[in-house]
Amino acid sequence: MKFLIVLACIAAASAAPLDADQAALVRGAWDKVKHSEVEILAAVFTAYPDIQAKFPKFAGKDLASVKGSADFALHATRIVSFISEVLALAGNSATAPAIETLVTELANNHKNRGVTKDQFTEFRTALTNYVSAHAPWGDNVAAAFNQAFDNVYATIFARL
Repeated sequence: MKFLIVLACIAAASAAPLDADQAALVRGAWDKVKHSEVEILAAVFTAYPDIQAKFPKFAGKDLASVKGSADFALHATRIVSFISEVLALAGNSATAPAIETLVTELANNHKNRGVTKDQFTEFRTALTNYVSAHAPWGDNVAAAFNQAFDNVYATIFARL
């Protein structure tokens, strides 16, 4: 479910897009965790089982039984790759339309799946908790990360 990802994302299309320095802070933290795809998704599902229930391949199954599967790893990689793609575009006003397009597509896809604002908020909380526990994190990184989420949410929530 890519929506999980986008929240972690990044910067973009909103009234206050990240500047280059803020984007670099977010990318720096993200770079420390982006190779832990399975652990990131497992942390989200552990914190919020209602999110796991939205995934047909994982709904109703014990997390421990699916965490080691190829399907789980594949989906975790899709999520992290989406976030990485958006972050690569962040901090450059010329790429804001591309971010807007990616985030809008994600919002529309997840609206059709019945994903709620509350679930997006849960994802944000779980992802922020994971990144802040596994990457260098200070007030400056937290502020940039939160601004990135706020930007992405503005686009997503306008379409839910």
